[in-house]
Amino acid sequence: MSIPTSTSVVESAVIPAPLSHVWHYIKLQDFSKFWSAIKSSEYVKAANEETDIVKWSFQDGTVVEVKQEEHSTINHYITYSVITAQPELTYSSVLSTIRCFAVTSGEAEGSTFVEWSGNFSSDADAGVIQDAKFKRREALADLAKAAKKA
Repeated sequence: MSIPTSTSVVESAVIPAPLSHVWHYIKLQDFSKFWSAIKSSEYVKAANEETDIVKWSFQDGTVVEVKQEEHSTINHYITYSVITAQPELTYSSVLSTIRCFAVTSGEAEGSTFVEWSGNFSSDADAGVIQDAKFKRREALADLAKAAKKA
């Protein structure tokens, strides 16, 4: 029997680096520059001219192709979906968004607030949601380390 669960996840962090340093990494083809779980990230050559598809090869051998759905350099967000995965996913789909905001006042002034959400199809179980939560937390911690060095 499956456990009823929310099919969305939202993780966030305040990264002690300016928005320009953080936003520099938020390109699908550059995720391997900050996320230690990804061994390589590269454009898929066969994609058509109007579609950005990037292959992420993870350290554990998983290979995922992600498609950029939306991107705004003005509002500092990117939305992407997973289109293929090896091994196959146990759910039908996921749409993820990363949003970055400059912190302009208070103790964290000069930092960047980053929110990483994921909306999964209704066939995603509690294990999938928990895994997504922890992967996002690890990636945000890795992003903070990389942005501090920039």
